[in-house]
Amino acid sequence: MAPLHPHRAFWLIAATYVMVLFASAAPSPLYPIYQELWGFSSLTLTLVFAVYVVTMLVSLLTVGSLSDHIGRRPVLAVALVLLIASMVLFVVAQDVGTLLAARALQGLATGAAMGTLTATTVDLQPTARLGSTIIGAAPAFGLATGVGVAGLLVEYAPAPRILVYEVILGLFAALLIALLVVPETRERVAFTSRRHLATTLAPQVRVPREVRPVFFASAPTLVATWSLGGLYLSLGSSVVARVFGVTNHGEAGLILFTFFASATVTSLFITGRPATVKQAYGYPTLAIGVLISLSGVMTEVLPLYILGSLVAGSGWAATFLSAMDNITAATPPAQRGQVFSSVFVASYLAFSVPAVIAGIVVSHIGLRATVIGYVGYVLAVALFGAALAVVMRRTATRAEVAATATEDAPEPIAVGES
Repeated sequence: MAPLHPHRAFWLIAATYVMVLFASAAPSPLYPIYQELWGFSSLTLTLVFAVYVVTMLVSLLTVGSLSDHIGRRPVLAVALVLLIASMVLFVVAQDVGTLLAARALQGLATGAAMGTLTATTVDLQPTARLGSTIIGAAPAFGLATGVGVAGLLVEYAPAPRILVYEVILGLFAALLIALLVVPETRERVAFTSRRHLATTLAPQVRVPREVRPVFFASAPTLVATWSLGGLYLSLGSSVVARVFGVTNHGEAGLILFTFFASATVTSLFITGRPATVKQAYGYPTLAIGVLISLSGVMTEVLPLYILGSLVAGSGWAATFLSAMDNITAATPPAQRGQVFSSVFVASYLAFSVPAVIAGIVVSHIGLRATVIGYVGYVLAVALFGAALAVVMRRTATRAEVAATATEDAPEPIAVGES
């Protein structure tokens, strides 16, 4: 079977990228149904959310760089098989235990896929601009459509508890078959010893020395953006239902959809801009949008909340893209799987840890107080990230000026020369 042209393979990988994120967000609108059906507590619901994140982080920390050694396709194939198995568990789930198992298996598969998908996207990108667009838009678009489509199916389609998983299962099966004709973009590099293999699979965050300055400078950006995404996906449904009285699952899903849809559209329009421009636009827009959304929550004005979500989503995309652009530019091709897995370790820690804490404390201090604290935390991290970006930019400018001055300086004349 002849391999696909790299351009077509690029779009197939992009579709897989979107579907993995779509599947990760799809269970969110179903949680209230599970709670009502099986009668479990909010703490158990938090556990369902946490087990997905924990297993995904374990996967990222262990097999995140494996595709740099054995190739991209084998890792993606195993990840898709595990995702199909997790969808089967969701379909047959009749109790909390099976739900936890399904979410745990999905976390393992998603962790294996995310870094590899990002690396493969960069490997196959027809242009750097198009690759950056997909890297920035795919997470937002996948999460947006996952929440929105699942909400609509839960509210209006038959068999609301299983239909969305059956649809996802079928799409994953089609993508797994299509993967057979995707060209391999990474040559296999043999492990020199069992110790080499064990070291590669040992749980750790590995960032090459030459990438570390850019990676750590981008960390606050990753934390601020993914923490905000965690806020919408963890507390968003509760805010929409309890503050604004929206009980229709379809409407609630569409309200949450606005944040991620705005991020997707912004990614398409801002991709070609330099990282500095994205930061200059992204940080203020993110902060303003979050404050508008918070004011909507405090005044119980739904249109204000939706407006804030649109503005915050736009800032989210620009800010996240600036970090990914800088990291991509600094990463050698042979270490892309490793570096992008480390990026998603940082991102999903920021996505999950505050959300789990919020899920625990909301029953003690109330929803509004929890949202205020969460927003304050996001704004503090965003402010730190913006300040660090300014410092890094000034340092880089001074280094460029100093280098230019050194090149332009006249050579000293040796004694005795005329």
